[in-house]
Amino acid sequence: MSGVRGRQAPIVMVIDFHHARGPEIELCIGEEDIDIVAKNDWSLLPFMALSDGAHASTEEFSYFTLRKKETETAPATSLFGIACSRQLDSNLLINRPADVTRSTVQKAVVVITDTPQSVGQLREKLSVVTSAWFAQRDFSDIDILKKFREGLIISWEQNEASKDQNLGLSLREMIHEFKYQTLVLFKALLLQPKMLFFGSRCERLCMIQFSLISLIPGLINSLQDCADPAADSYAQTVGKPTSLKTSDRASLLAYMGLPLQIFGKGSMFGPYTPLQQLDLLADHGTKSYVVGSTNSLLLQQKDRYSDILINLDEDVITISSPSLRSALVLSAADRRWIDLLTQIINDTWDESHPQRPKDHGYMGSEEFIRLQFEEYLLALLASMKYHEELHSFSSGESGQRSRAQLEAYNIEGDPALDFNPDFLAHWQTTSNYALFKRLTSDALLFSIVEPRHPCAGGLTIEDVQRRLSQQVAELHLDERVREGREALNRHLATGQKKVSAAFNSFWADIEAMREAQRKRNEERALQSQRSSMDQPRPSLDTASVTSATGSWFGGRKAPAVDIAQAQASVNAVSQKAGAYLSSWSSWASEKRKEWQEKKPTPSSPSSVTSPSTPTLSSIVEGDDSERGRRRSMQQQRQSEDSSATLSRSGSRRKRWSNILLRRESGDFGLPNAKEDGSPDSSEQDQPYPKSPLSRGTSVGEDDVAQSTQPKFIDPSTQSPVEKEPETFIITDIVEKQQPADEKLAEESGSHRSSDKAPSASAEPAPPSTSTSNSN
Repeated sequence: MSGVRGRQAPIVMVIDFHHARGPEIELCIGEEDIDIVAKNDWSLLPFMALSDGAHASTEEFSYFTLRKKETETAPATSLFGIACSRQLDSNLLINRPADVTRSTVQKAVVVITDTPQSVGQLREKLSVVTSAWFAQRDFSDIDILKKFREGLIISWEQNEASKDQNLGLSLREMIHEFKYQTLVLFKALLLQPKMLFFGSRCERLCMIQFSLISLIPGLINSLQDCADPAADSYAQTVGKPTSLKTSDRASLLAYMGLPLQIFGKGSMFGPYTPLQQLDLLADHGTKSYVVGSTNSLLLQQKDRYSDILINLDEDVITISSPSLRSALVLSAADRRWIDLLTQIINDTWDESHPQRPKDHGYMGSEEFIRLQFEEYLLALLASMKYHEELHSFSSGESGQRSRAQLEAYNIEGDPALDFNPDFLAHWQTTSNYALFKRLTSDALLFSIVEPRHPCAGGLTIEDVQRRLSQQVAELHLDERVREGREALNRHLATGQKKVSAAFNSFWADIEAMREAQRKRNEERALQSQRSSMDQPRPSLDTASVTSATGSWFGGRKAPAVDIAQAQASVNAVSQKAGAYLSSWSSWASEKRKEWQEKKPTPSSPSSVTSPSTPTLSSIVEGDDSERGRRRSMQQQRQSEDSSATLSRSGSRRKRWSNILLRRESGDFGLPNAKEDGSPDSSEQDQPYPKSPLSRGTSVGEDDVAQSTQPKFIDPSTQSPVEKEPETFIITDIVEKQQPADEKLAEESGSHRSSDKAPSASAEPAPPSTSTSNSN
């Protein structure tokens, strides 16, 4: 189907990626009688349709430009293509061709049209058709593609008069991402540098460029020369407006010199530019361009291929030219204007639908943004025109308006200075400004549009506050504080868990150690019990005392105790104590007898006392006590045969028993008798006083003698002294044992005749208080 009114009808193509030949045109649904691809030399079309990295996505879109050569009926122009590429597993194909050797099949459906006005609508339709065609799993069936082209032609004819369709070109997203740098890109576009856009997503890369050029009113409808730097048909054919209709927006824009021809001679526009076109970019005739690439190789050569690099993956703008950097510095009025616009976008931002305001109002909408930039551009054009008039008047050029004529407009100062003088000076050197100046040479633009910056004025405190608030908002402090708080809480929780786990593990280790120690102690106790049961029971002299099981000192060995030796020591001590008490009793008795003999001898035979028995109250009492004492001595002698240390005590008891036996037989004489047996007359003449023990006591009066308190007579003072408790104890024992000792006395009577009278020198010595004999 031929073009309508010199225009090119939509063309549908299929681009296939061949494993050996690379991308190639597989199918073209268009003018059947003309091979448009060969005629226009579109050899790079397959590389434009299948972008670098398209295989990494399920669905990817690519936008590009093509140059159509002139024909007999139409001049040379630029065409715009949009491609939708997808992939399919080759095993799922119903009719698999023989040349399909890879695991996946990658194809792209391309639509070529002569205007980019309906790029947004075209994108949605192309996505649906491509998905349906791939769902058939049979690429030989192309009926759906033919019907798709027929529908595009019908829509193209009906919407021919509509020129302002910009759906899909989201300005809100661009301002939301780039903020004040959006105005930097807009002013850079007017300066016509080499602008290179880079991004890993091809669709986003291309749409940002379309959005940027759509900010210049009417430019998206005047891109017939953008595909080839050598094309310059617009500048050759455009005419100077001769009339103005203020009620007609198109007439007003044309009178103001719009659209500014950014892509004229020496410039090109390629939303997606493959590496095969780098030669065209580096050509000497290519002075400026706006291109995009998804290949990171261009980042390594950014100084060669770009004056401004816009990295969309990092949202960073890099200006390599120093002169261009100073020209693109925003003035205070520029920054105030873009900050206000950015604030409106942020206030109406909707994450779920970024293309429209959240309140569905006019403020912040796409149309609102375009009109704001249009107002800004018109003010710039009017101020620039007034700036030229002031410059020509100051230079004294002829043919210009007089001072009085300029003062009649009541314009204060030079309003163009609010747009940055460096920018104005750089802009005046571009080709689009030369075309603007030629089209508006005689027009008084500052008389139609006020030559004043939309936000004219110096820096105010409101500007500082607004800029600070935006910078703080850009830091995302709330989000960072929230993230930091969440991270801190996570770290605290993790640390608490780690500490708890470590403490629990430590406590479990302690418990395990204690349990193991307890088990070892139990096993050790069981083993000791078993060994004690298996072995013969040890004697008392080899037994040992062990410490309690589980004690801290359980490992220490208890000292061995000889039980037999201990008992022998106890018996020896008890025997020595008894011997000591017996010797003391004997000594006391002897002393008492001596004291009684020194007293006068009583007339009654029953009251005669012996000086060797001072503790006895009568002879009968002494006989009875002596019998009990002798019996106890004999028993002690039998128990002390094994002890050599008691020999001295035994001899004393033997002598004492002889004395008692002789006294009973009447052979016991006075202690002071002479050797011939006659007593000392001096001592006989002076009888001793009767002892208190025998005073008033007769033989057989045991109860009276027992009730009388015995006392000692001190020889020096002749006064009675109370008897010591040991004497009473011994006397009581003797008296209690008197009935039992009568038989012993009778048995000892047969031996009296053999006993000899002891001499006075045989008097027993008093018991020593030292421990040498007792021990």
